[in-house]
Amino acid sequence: MNVVSTAAVIRTLSELDHVRVAKLVDAGNPAHADVQALLDNADLVAPTDMAPDVVTMRSRVRVADASGAGPRELTLVYPSEADAAQGQVSVLSPIGTALLGAKVGEMACWALPDGRAAALQVQALLFQPEASGEYLR
Repeated sequence: MNVVSTAAVIRTLSELDHVRVAKLVDAGNPAHADVQALLDNADLVAPTDMAPDVVTMRSRVRVADASGAGPRELTLVYPSEADAAQGQVSVLSPIGTALLGAKVGEMACWALPDGRAAALQVQALLFQPEASGEYLR
């Protein structure tokens, strides 16, 4: 099982996701430090060249909690679309940042507000816009 950390691993992002997420980040906001680190260290590819096993914006994924809780589905969205009750996770949230660019089979890890570590394993990519030919979503 691979572990994904926004600070330590270079992840693949689509050029379009990179531009759109970068516009949301306030470089002076400490809460955005992990997102900025992800953007700064990303390997960028054209949306048409995105591997089908990488979590991109608006991807729907099945994840399992590292503590053994059952699987659940999450969709990675922009902040204005976030709705935790519907499983729509903002890319600017710690869990959303941890998921962006993660691959199927990897563990997406982040720190909880109290400093404890949290992780989800990406079990499956149920929908990825790029794999469905939606390059400009």
